[in-house]
Amino acid sequence: MSYQQISGGVTAPRGFLAGSAYCGIKASNTGRPDIALIYSPYPTVAGGTFTTNKVKAAPVRISAVNLRAPDVRAIVANSGNANACTGVGGIETAKRMTRAAAAALGLKDKQVMVCSTGRIGVPLPIEKMEATIAQMPEALGPEGSQAAAEAIMTSDTYAKSIAVEFEIDGKRVRIGGIAKGAGMIDPNMATMLCFVTTDAVIEKQVLQQALSVSVEQSFNRITIDGDMSTNDSVIILANGQAENPTLVSPSPQLDTFQRALDHVTQSLARLIVEDGEGVTKFVEVHVNGAASFSDARRAAEAVAKSTLTKCAWFGGDPNWGRIMDAIGYSGAKMREELVDIYYDGVVAVKGGVASSTPFSKLQEIVAAKRFTITIDLHLGSAEYTVYTTDLSTDYVTLNMGE
Repeated sequence: MSYQQISGGVTAPRGFLAGSAYCGIKASNTGRPDIALIYSPYPTVAGGTFTTNKVKAAPVRISAVNLRAPDVRAIVANSGNANACTGVGGIETAKRMTRAAAAALGLKDKQVMVCSTGRIGVPLPIEKMEATIAQMPEALGPEGSQAAAEAIMTSDTYAKSIAVEFEIDGKRVRIGGIAKGAGMIDPNMATMLCFVTTDAVIEKQVLQQALSVSVEQSFNRITIDGDMSTNDSVIILANGQAENPTLVSPSPQLDTFQRALDHVTQSLARLIVEDGEGVTKFVEVHVNGAASFSDARRAAEAVAKSTLTKCAWFGGDPNWGRIMDAIGYSGAKMREELVDIYYDGVVAVKGGVASSTPFSKLQEIVAAKRFTITIDLHLGSAEYTVYTTDLSTDYVTLNMGE
């Protein structure tokens, strides 16, 4: 491992400040911070990926435009309201959020990225938000990552944060991140926000490519309930304060940076799955021996998203028949008589039929809070992994309405 984990989240990298404030966007969140601000006083390049849902929230649309700016300095984000499906007024509201943050920090509007998360279809109380944002520079500090992470939580039960440090050409470089997400989680991406900072010197285009690769290896491999959000955003800012030689592609130095970035995004992705609404099981579904990468992905995602398999896991039932069924309808090339299925390395299915492993042994494995299902299709060398959960009665209760 070429990096070590450190504390500090998004303010671990040099030159980044963060903080939060209470505005009262959602009436039931009395006294709970609901606006976060992340800021670099130094010139900063940005990268980002956003939801592939055709219904995109207003802040997603504005951030996708502002991402083109050569010097993005800040991210302003709120919880309690998604500002999605709010029409032209919602677009103007998202712009007003960037305008308020820019005015408070002495920036141009396009230098601010904006994100929102919460209930869809409800207008934001922008007037009181503008008043709150105007005062937020006073809350910014080098220890403010945790406050920012808490401010973007919705149904999350804890704030999600990580930071790492590593060396590039004799310079110590840091990457830090915070994220939120617990429900409406599905690949491409999930109802999640993730903000990553780094003090690395890196070109904008190279940073974007590194983020795209990292998201594919992390946030695009998680599912909780199969629902894709309107607001998903992953944003990375790099301010160059580590003073390393500029990272270029390809290079061994960029490989080092990529491994560290992947660790940050994969760790946050796992935390999102583990904190899923009503979740009692964390399940890794690994498909190997597929004829192609796309086949491996289809099979893994079909199993990971199957309501039947997820309910069985919640009940502690190692019902491999439901796994076989999901593989069969996934669209992946498969031959039933070749399929092997393992629970934590213990064979449950061999050649498409039940193995001699006692059912009680498989039950014992599925009773655990964490287990891995490995599916070998024996048709090639392609593989794919998805991180998923069970589907509990608590999930249903949490999502019946507010």
